[in-house]
Amino acid sequence: MNVLAKQPSPFKPAQRLSAIGVSEILKVTGLAAQMKREGQNVIILGAGEPDFDTPEPIKDAAARAMRDGATKYTALDGSPELKAAIRAKFKRDNGLDFAQDEITVSAGAKQVLFNAMMATLDPGDEVIIPTPFWVTYADIVAIAGGTPVLVPCSEANGFRLSPEDLARAITPRTRWLMLNSPSNPSGAAYSEHQYRPILDVLLKHPSVWLMVDDIYEHIIYDGFRFVTPVAIEPALRNRTLTVNGVSKAYAMTGWRIGYGAGPSALIKAMAVVQSQSTSCPSSISQAAAIEALTGPQDVIADRCRSFQQRRDLVVDALNSIEGISCRVPEGAFYTFASCAGLIGKTTPDGRVVEDDTVFADYLLRAAGVAVVPGSAFGLAPYFRISYATSAAELRDACQRIAAAAARLL
Repeated sequence: MNVLAKQPSPFKPAQRLSAIGVSEILKVTGLAAQMKREGQNVIILGAGEPDFDTPEPIKDAAARAMRDGATKYTALDGSPELKAAIRAKFKRDNGLDFAQDEITVSAGAKQVLFNAMMATLDPGDEVIIPTPFWVTYADIVAIAGGTPVLVPCSEANGFRLSPEDLARAITPRTRWLMLNSPSNPSGAAYSEHQYRPILDVLLKHPSVWLMVDDIYEHIIYDGFRFVTPVAIEPALRNRTLTVNGVSKAYAMTGWRIGYGAGPSALIKAMAVVQSQSTSCPSSISQAAAIEALTGPQDVIADRCRSFQQRRDLVVDALNSIEGISCRVPEGAFYTFASCAGLIGKTTPDGRVVEDDTVFADYLLRAAGVAVVPGSAFGLAPYFRISYATSAAELRDACQRIAAAAARLL
């Protein structure tokens, strides 16, 4: 027998993956989790999910669905019952009236984004993404064959996109603008007044579509009034995809239900993509999502108050550390703090803190606190903290960060 025939063929990944790696968030979290398994005292502040449990009425609805035999395939992109609940949600919360064929449901909001990019992008099409940004946006665009166009948004402008920068970024190849409010990682949010000039730019460019990620819609603070772009400018309705889901507001990250609303032609094209990937979302999760959207909503406000208390705790603590400054976010459950005042300093073991990645690594190894460097989100030198954990753990983490920063020379 030919010996060479027994040798395994070397793996050759698809070219589309060449510029895409594992998320820095997963890398940091994975290393921190490994350190914990080895017995080290590590506080992980990288998770992008609420620490609360799914409310009991939602879990009860899922159990009823199982007992009643709702364990079969549903309609491809969401059951009629869930689509009706989503339509009611848009009317109740946003004053928007979508038809049944303008709604899609997927296995998480991430799949809604993926379906939309796969359904619309051709090689060379450009997608404008303001930074700091959730890293998945750019990777989804790249996998779909498009070109991410990253536009830095300064802290001086509240980490928001300026209309001038948007106008400069638009080219004949621009297909989409992606916006996220409140934002992961910065917590920055757009008011109606702040959205208006952005939407005015889009009105001048009828070939550019808008994708808005509203997943943190209900996690807002200090009386901030959430608004979604189509409610401000109905003329953009026929080229806007509004993305949302139940994961953040209802602590249902593991249930994997996201949804979107947009022009029926786009929704139909997205269904074609979904039909050849996951097909329908989990029937049980859909039943739970119906209860989340139509049941009592008071749990959202209660948990939001808790998040705001934690936000204030972390922001105050970080701003008391020399070399660190932290803007007060309007929503979500993240702080995005600058460590510019610590860049160039030296750790006790002689390592120069050249950038925010080195600083985050120093915090993990020297202080046992896992944060995500801002460069992972396209803007340095910052670091993201998720304060979706207990106040006691947050106090401990901030004390460790303060002590670690004080040891830098």
